[in-house]
This record gives sequence, C-alpha cells and structure tokens, in this order.
Amino acid sequence: MKKNIYFIAAIIMILISASQPAFTQKYKTPEDTIKLNKEYVELTEDIADLTTELSTAKLELPVYEAKAVVANSEAQNAADESRKTAHKATNGDLGDAKNAKKKANKALDEAEDYKDATNKVKDQNKKIEKLTKELEKKQKKLQELETMRAAIRIMSVK
Repeated sequence: MKKNIYFIAAIIMILISASQPAFTQKYKTPEDTIKLNKEYVELTEDIADLTTELSTAKLELPVYEAKAVVANSEAQNAADESRKTAHKATNGDLGDAKNAKKKANKALDEAEDYKDATNKVKDQNKKIEKLTKELEKKQKKLQELETMRAAIRIMSVK
C-alpha cells in the first residue's frame, strides 16, 4: 500500500513538472549568443522604428484634430447660410431658389468634409493605439532576450 502511494505521488510530480516547463528559453548555450545578438539587434531596430512612427503619429494627431474643428465650423456656417437662403427662396423667385440649391449643396459638401476629418482623427487614434501595443510587445520580447543573455552569461561563468 505504501509503495502504491509513493508511486502515484511520483507519477503526479512527473506530470506536473512536464505540463509546466520551468523556464523555457530559446537560446540556452554560449554558442547561441550569435543568434541571440542578431535577434536582439533586429528587435532593437524594430523598436526604434516603431518609436519614431509612434512619435510622428502623435505629432500629427493635433493637426488632424484642428482640421476637424475647422471643418466643423465651416459646415456649421454653410448650414446656417443654406437655411437663410432657403427661407429667402420660399418667398422669392427662381433665382433665389437656384441660389438656395447651391448653398444647400455647399452645406452638404462641408458636412462631408467634416465627416472625413473626424474619420481621420479616429483612424489616427487607432494607429497610435496599434503602434503602442506593438511597441509594448516588442519591448517585452527584448526584455526576454536580455534575461536569456544574462542566463547564458551566468552559465558560461560556472
């Protein structure tokens, strides 16, 4: 009976240790440092590129936001002007009606410009969010490579 308990305990320990590997790393030996360093350099370059791209995107965001504000103002003004000419056209002649139609079309164009500007702001925000997540992911991977590098150094000293 006692032998069965020890046997079952040993099997359980083996299964647990096999299902949860302690610290698996891609690069383990000093010979792997060349590959590790190559990946490290590539990852560092990617991080630098992403950082630059993210900075540019963040700098462009206020420009897009300002354009959206201007487009909103122009759309409001065009809509007001269209309303006024439409009111005038109700009691006016054919020329007033044609003028009202022009103003209505202009108001529609301005509203579409505003919609496009707000879409650009949303797209820019999504781009910033995507770049930030990608940058964090690459930085985490870089941290893992640094841990592997330290582990190899420790092993080579022994």
